[in-house]
Amino acid sequence: MELKNDSTTPIFIQIAELIEDQILEGIIKEKEQVYSTNQLSSLLHVNPATARKGLNLLVDEGILYKRRGLGMYVSSGAAQKIKTKRINSFFQDYIPEILQEGEKLGISKEEIIEMIKEYKGERDKNE
Repeated sequence: MELKNDSTTPIFIQIAELIEDQILEGIIKEKEQVYSTNQLSSLLHVNPATARKGLNLLVDEGILYKRRGLGMYVSSGAAQKIKTKRINSFFQDYIPEILQEGEKLGISKEEIIEMIKEYKGERDKNE
């Protein structure tokens, strides 16, 4: 678990994304307890308030839930919520930018698709 100090993404969001990544990778499973504020603070060398803000962001999104006196736990369906959120973000943030840049450069959508296939090594397999 490591933060990117040179990133423009706020640290509390990076913390939330690190926990999301661990949920998606199955490192932290549904209904399991996640790191405490103090554990995150110590592990990532951040202020406890920053760690708490990252955890609370996930609580607000329904990915984590609090159990009074026991800590925070992964909600049922958390991995699917994260996937849905990230897929929506991908389509809103990346696809339009790729298509706009392609248009500026005179690259068609079909050519972009072929570039992606070539990058992934699929072009030769399908031809």
